Amino acid sequence: MAKGKTFIISGPSGVGKSTVLRELFRGRDDLYFSISATTRAPREGEVDGVHYHFIDVKRFQELIEEDALLEYAEYVGNFYGTPKKFVDKAMNEGKDVVLDIEVQGAIQVCTKRPETVRIFIAPPSWEELERRLFSRGTDSEEKIQKRLVRAKAELRTADVYDYFVINDTVERAVREVNAIMLAEHCKPAERMKILSE
Repeated sequence: MAKGKTFIISGPSGVGKSTVLRELFRGRDDLYFSISATTRAPREGEVDGVHYHFIDVKRFQELIEEDALLEYAEYVGNFYGTPKKFVDKAMNEGKDVVLDIEVQGAIQVCTKRPETVRIFIAPPSWEELERRLFSRGTDSEEKIQKRLVRAKAELRTADVYDYFVINDTVERAVREVNAIMLAEHCKPAERMKILSE
């Protein structure tokens, strides 16, 4: 059985990553969505091992010392990270692993595992990103402005990614991500192993 690959999906807030990922996973059992570990308390309705792996700060520090995380960061006083063991287990089962992480996390993962494939999801235009953020109706004007400042910074780093997908329609974005995943499995380095078995 061929080993799975790791794919990072990044993109600014409001770009529609969650919707694209939901459609990408629909009806597929050959993909594994990487669940982050966090030190923050579960919110109402969140389930351990489904939404996050909820652990305490002491255990998180141990994971850092054991080099058991592909990446980690502190955000608003809590730690978040990607445990290696779940990623490796899924890949060894032949599944492709999808990590939904931001740019700094992507850099950490690719430093440890340069073969990781990075896909950046972008809006069709800056105006459309603003429209999507405002139309959600969940954030204050101030919070939206902060998200837009961060989005500008993230878009400036998109050229370090392997692929650039524009989410003008969810269907097209999903089609492109699927095409990227298929193409990555058609490379000679992977396919020629079959001939030597």
